[in-house]
Amino acid sequence: MTKPHILQVGSYPEWDQVPLDAAFQMHRYFEAADKPAFLAQVGPQIQAIATRGDLGAKADMIAACPNLKLISVYGVGYDAVDLDACRARGIHVTNTPNVLNEDCADLAVAMMLTGSRGIIGASDWVRSGAWATKGSYPLQRRVSGARAGILGMGRIGAAVAKRLEGFGMDIAYSARAAKAAPYAFIADPVALAARSDFLFVTAIANAETRHIVNADVIAALGPHGMLINISRAGNIDELALLDALESGNLGSAALDVFEGEPNLNPRFLALSNVLLQPHHASGTYQTRAAMGALMRENLLAYFTDKPLLTTVL
Repeated sequence: MTKPHILQVGSYPEWDQVPLDAAFQMHRYFEAADKPAFLAQVGPQIQAIATRGDLGAKADMIAACPNLKLISVYGVGYDAVDLDACRARGIHVTNTPNVLNEDCADLAVAMMLTGSRGIIGASDWVRSGAWATKGSYPLQRRVSGARAGILGMGRIGAAVAKRLEGFGMDIAYSARAAKAAPYAFIADPVALAARSDFLFVTAIANAETRHIVNADVIAALGPHGMLINISRAGNIDELALLDALESGNLGSAALDVFEGEPNLNPRFLALSNVLLQPHHASGTYQTRAAMGALMRENLLAYFTDKPLLTTVL
């Protein structure tokens, strides 16, 4: 049996690459020196695209593959895939939801604790000898009993809320509609921010949510508030965020995602009131293995005429 031809947009761990190579004819776009020429050569053979959430598949790539039937995304986010181009041609799109909920929620809470308790600074305080020469580390901020806002009460938002319950936090959320959840529903993001000490951004990224955290939301969160983003960079107006952090109009931020990452705005690097993370909310061995398996299962399902497991389109 002839192996289906797959365009591989980015690299995967060896534990994914080996079974992918065994089941499919993988064409490594990311290794091509001349990518347009590579697409022109292999595009007509391509039946599916295997990509990552951060890489997606743009309209020109989709257009170069006239026999494309499926795009399988390694990641929960699919905002980097041109869905309009896929709809126009009836191309299926799958992602890998659910398997990364717990790790993403874990990191969100870890960032809250790290930022509010000054854990990185406190470690440096000990290592530098300041504890011995200057005394106790400056007092930090309590998390337990504080007010938390969750912007986007999907799977990951719900997992964050479950963890925050353990801290006895007063939880509210904003979403497109009220959910069957035991928390206060506040439709307006500005109002949600105004009643929050910690604002978690877990919303899906699309045209509707782009810059949903704007200057007004940031101002409402205020000089004692903390913004925590584990969703997509596009959900936050980064320039407004930087202005607020630099001026002290926002207390602090903890961010796992950035516009143009990994080449983030250098203004972030000069700030002491922001915790910077390298887009690794799902970065555990267990979750990445589960993501890879689900991506492959969607590919295998399509080419064996079985129902797709996790469809976006």
